[in-house]
Amino acid sequence: MIRDYIPEDYPQIIVLWKLTGMGDERRGDDQQVIERSLELGGRLLVMTGLPGNEIIGTSWITYDGRRLHLHHFGIHPDYQGQGLSHRLTEASIAFARKKKTQIKLEVHRDNRKAVSLYKKHGFKYLGDYNIYIIRDP
Repeated sequence: MIRDYIPEDYPQIIVLWKLTGMGDERRGDDQQVIERSLELGGRLLVMTGLPGNEIIGTSWITYDGRRLHLHHFGIHPDYQGQGLSHRLTEASIAFARKKKTQIKLEVHRDNRKAVSLYKKHGFKYLGDYNIYIIRDP
């Protein structure tokens, strides 16, 4: 099942993000940042599985007023290889279609599974861009 984030999801989400290496509080992925991004027009899709509706995947889509950015997209390792990432990708792209807005993502070039998934769903490589960040300005 794929649904929208609710604040009570945060503890499970941060555990999933740490487990998969997608993020944690040190990277600015705290509950306040998530909820602010949703107020600005973003969306956090949560995939749940049985038993107990545990959170097994997320797709955090932020909006900067120009385009959507796909972040923290991943599936719990115990559930990978079952086609769930395709369902989550499709739901993410459906949100972009509904907003009639471009959707962009960053993925490490060595993450071949993710690169393949994104290409299958129509994402195009933009070229040799270097990405820089200041995490604590």
